[in-house]
Amino acid sequence: MIKLLKWLSVLAVIGMTFVLIGGALVTKTESGDGCGDSWPLCKGELIPSEIDMELIIELSHRLVSGSVGIIVLILAYLSWKHIGNIREVKFLSISSVFFLVLQGLIGAAAVMWGQSDFVLAAHFGISLISFATIFLLMLLIFEIDKKFDADSLYIKKKHRVEIYALTIFTLLVVYTGALVRHVNANLVCGDWPFCKNTAPFDFSSFTFEQWIQMGHRLFAGLLFIWTLSLFIRILKDYPKSNIMKWGWTATFTLILLQVIFGALIIFTLLNLGVALMHALVITCYFGMLSYFCLLSTRSAVMARKNAIPEEALSNIK
Repeated sequence: MIKLLKWLSVLAVIGMTFVLIGGALVTKTESGDGCGDSWPLCKGELIPSEIDMELIIELSHRLVSGSVGIIVLILAYLSWKHIGNIREVKFLSISSVFFLVLQGLIGAAAVMWGQSDFVLAAHFGISLISFATIFLLMLLIFEIDKKFDADSLYIKKKHRVEIYALTIFTLLVVYTGALVRHVNANLVCGDWPFCKNTAPFDFSSFTFEQWIQMGHRLFAGLLFIWTLSLFIRILKDYPKSNIMKWGWTATFTLILLQVIFGALIIFTLLNLGVALMHALVITCYFGMLSYFCLLSTRSAVMARKNAIPEEALSNIK
C-alpha cells in the first residue's frame, strides 16, 4: 500500500504542477472564454463541433484539472485510511481536497458569471496552496520508510516565525503578480527594474496598470532580499544540518531564478515560454517554503512536549 501511495502522491504532484501551468497558460493566452460561458461542458457540448486554439487550451486545462482531482481524492482517502496516524496526514488530506474543490469552483464561477480581476487574481494563490498541501502529503508518505527523515531537526523559534511570515508574504507577492496578468499590465513598463530607467521616480505619470506592475516588482524585490537574508542566517545558524543547508540553497536558487525570469518577461516582450517558467519556479519556491513550515510546526511541537528551553533545543541539528 505504501508503494501505491508513493506512486499516487508523485502523480498528484506532477498533475497539480500541470494544472498550475495550464491555468497560467489559459490566462496568458486569454483562453478563459475558449469554452464560452458553459461549464463543465464546453460551449454547451460534450465534444464541441467548432474547435479553435483557445478552446483546445481551455478544454485541455479542464480535462487535466478533472483527472488530477480524481487522483487527489483517491490519494486523500487512502492516506487517511492507511497512514492517518501520522500527525499531519488527516489535516493535509482534508486541505488538499478542500483547496482543489475551491479553486475549481472559482474557475467555474469565472466562466459562468465572470469575476472582477481582483477576485480572479486570487485563483493562482489558492492553486498554490492546493499544490503545497499535496506536495507535503507526498513528503510525509516518503518519510514513512525513513528514506526522507527530518525528525532530528530543530528550527529555532525566531526562524519559525520568520518562515511563516515569509510564506504569507509570498502569497501577497503571488497575488500581485496574478493581478498584473489579469489587468493586462505585463508590458506597461518597458524598462527593468524601474518602469522608466531614465526617470525612475516619475510616479506622477504612472497609470493604474503601471502602479500595479511596479507594486508587484517592489514586493518581488522585497521577497528576494528577505529570502537572501534568511538564507545567509540559516547557513550561519545550522551549519551541520543538510536539510536546512541544501533546502535553503534550493529555495534561494528558486527565488533568484524567479527574479531572472521576471526580468526576461520584459526583455522578451512576454515570451510565452519564459512566462510559464516564471509560474513554474514560484510554484516550486512556495512548495519549499511550505515544507519548512511543516518542519517548523514539528519543532514547535517538540518544544512544547519536551518543555525544554530554547537554548538547549537549539543544539539539536
